[in-house]
Amino acid sequence: MIELGKYNLLEVARSTPHGLYLEDKEGNDVLLPGKFIPEGTAVGDYLEVYIYRDNEERLVATTEEPKITLYEFASLKVSDVSEHGAFVDYGVGKDLFIPFREQKVAMEVDKYYLVYMYLDGQTDRLAGSTKIEQFLDLVDVEEDVVEVGDEVLVTVWGRSELGTNVIVNNRYKGLIYANELFENLKVGMTRAAYIHRVREDGKLDIRLEKDGYAKVEDNAQKILNLLKKRDGYLLLTDKSSPELIKKQLGMSKKTFKKSIGALYKQKRISLEDRGIRLLE
Repeated sequence: MIELGKYNLLEVARSTPHGLYLEDKEGNDVLLPGKFIPEGTAVGDYLEVYIYRDNEERLVATTEEPKITLYEFASLKVSDVSEHGAFVDYGVGKDLFIPFREQKVAMEVDKYYLVYMYLDGQTDRLAGSTKIEQFLDLVDVEEDVVEVGDEVLVTVWGRSELGTNVIVNNRYKGLIYANELFENLKVGMTRAAYIHRVREDGKLDIRLEKDGYAKVEDNAQKILNLLKKRDGYLLLTDKSSPELIKKQLGMSKKTFKKSIGALYKQKRISLEDRGIRLLE
């Protein structure tokens, strides 16, 4: 079955003046236009292609890399607004349509918004929504395999009074508390993080760093890497301000002190009056 809005691994079945026809195992085919054919491709080869509908609503394949695929989230730029809705550029030949009913706020040309791609059941067309929360789940502690300490992928969703809301593993609601955030995270940014707590209400408390000694090890390595870039010396000490440490290293003063303490015990650094020096 050829799946709309997703990557498909298909076999090159035949060549035509317009391009290559690719087939799935059931014999369903789709055209890959000539401009997207990789050099050296031959009948019998397999290609991984993205499937969407062209301006005439026909299924078409492309080797272009979309910025978002079906049932995913991404920060996308508005290319146009019409009387029916907005269009966002998602990296393929046809922009993604966002109906007015699926816009949390009125979208404006050239601005970026966090968008979820879904399949419209009535029209069988790809569409987008900025009403993010309706597509997120709460964790079912009895069914979902989510544990404290797990490394996860988070996408920044927005801000709240408590901190920064994130989408966890493209599915769950998560929160990074403001007093535990030492980096400037922008909406739409995706990065690795860790589950700190699974709450009774099904939401997840998230931290950008590992808990415990594993966190110290990671941040100690971060300090070592920066020392090497700075000719073996950093103008930071355990008396430096939390703001300066956060600006230079993206970590709390408490974590910094633990990390340089570990490095000092390992005889990797020396502690001087005005900074720390690499001993290598």
